[in-house]
Amino acid sequence: MKHFFTNILALLLVISLVATEASAQQFSKRKQYNSVGVSINAMNYFGDIVPKASIPSLRFAATRPNIGVNFTHRFAPRISARVAFAYGRITGDDEKAADKTDPDARFRYHRNMNFRNDILELSAVGVFDLIANRNNYIKRPDFVPYVFAGIGVFHHNPKGLVRGGVVPSDLSEGSYVNLQPLRTEGVDYSLTGLSIPFGGGVRYKVNKSFDIGLEIGWRKTFTDYLDDVSQNYIPDAQLATPAAKYFGRGITRTDDGSYPNFNVSGEMRGKGNEKDWYIVTGLNVNYILAPRVKSPKFR
Repeated sequence: MKHFFTNILALLLVISLVATEASAQQFSKRKQYNSVGVSINAMNYFGDIVPKASIPSLRFAATRPNIGVNFTHRFAPRISARVAFAYGRITGDDEKAADKTDPDARFRYHRNMNFRNDILELSAVGVFDLIANRNNYIKRPDFVPYVFAGIGVFHHNPKGLVRGGVVPSDLSEGSYVNLQPLRTEGVDYSLTGLSIPFGGGVRYKVNKSFDIGLEIGWRKTFTDYLDDVSQNYIPDAQLATPAAKYFGRGITRTDDGSYPNFNVSGEMRGKGNEKDWYIVTGLNVNYILAPRVKSPKFR
């Protein structure tokens, strides 16, 4: 799956680079234009707290909203650049995602981890239209499929829900706790990271000033801690606070005899060989800023 996404990304970049030079020669500055837009999206995540232990697995019931704004500049008949800022939430819950009767999922059910994570994202991508617009914005095509790829930076903050088990006196049942300061795996991971956004969509011309579209975009990140789960359980002595002991080990289920010692130090807590991903799918509305056309001067 990772090779598939890597190959798709490389293909998008090659297509864009090849097309840019040829298109730019036929597209005057008078035909270039800008647009601003808003997007309303659904947000999902791929990671350790999903139904299956693989990147493509996601739980649709864990879908959460995402909203964004963007600015786009069209450089050429097929090429645009877009800068976007978005806010959204991803969630995961072993209790809801893992079937305790499934031999492949029982471990995650007994692990009993959960999280929610609010993500702020700033991205810059190149957009390649599969149908060219060699005219001005008024004569643009009615229906345009497109692909995009670029780079993003995001800030996140995973939180865990206090529920079940032996709850420490300084925690309240039903409250959310910031997980990163607890160092549940003894790791000081960053709350800011880079991502590679890529995907595709379709855009429809409503009138001369408005476009609407549907888009799906993947975000490859370089962290495995969007969900605060990645590696192994650590010694109890390294869990410095009651909250750290609770989320680092105490929240796990060991009372039914199925996994009596699976949360001891050194045992697997997550799959550290795969980074976390998130996906954004939704509707966008764009308003075209009509370019000012300068009249030629005559002498």
